[in-house]
Amino acid sequence: MKIKLLLYVFAFIVIGFIFSFSTYLLFSSYSDRVCFDDLCFYVDIAKTQEQKQKGLMGVEELPEDSGMLFVYDESDKYSFWMKNTLIELDMIWIDENYKVVDIQHSAVPCESTPCEVYEPQKPARYILELNGGKSEKYGIEVGDKVEIFY
Repeated sequence: MKIKLLLYVFAFIVIGFIFSFSTYLLFSSYSDRVCFDDLCFYVDIAKTQEQKQKGLMGVEELPEDSGMLFVYDESDKYSFWMKNTLIELDMIWIDENYKVVDIQHSAVPCESTPCEVYEPQKPARYILELNGGKSEKYGIEVGDKVEIFY
């Protein structure tokens, strides 16, 4: 009887471990994120010049809790445009101290050239692109602190 009980306990521990490990593996691909307090967005990282040039061009739909984070080695007034972008986007410029320094709300896709260029008021090291309207919907404002995990 004790052996049977020990086998059940051992099996329960092994199953728990397997479940925990598989959950970790499942969600570890979502480790890249940008958080405003408890509100987090899962992001694709654009670090290379090629990734930055492509950005979200051609993307027809962006999941509600997702975005793209552009990462630069140093702060500057990085400008963006919406050429070949199919969805409205919010652009959130974040400085090296992880503070929001500017926001472009609901930038519209560019249908003909020349395209409007969006430039921040202050230098930034990171630019977060989200679905248009998200920053207003969630009350994201200039001066907010941000946590970035990538």
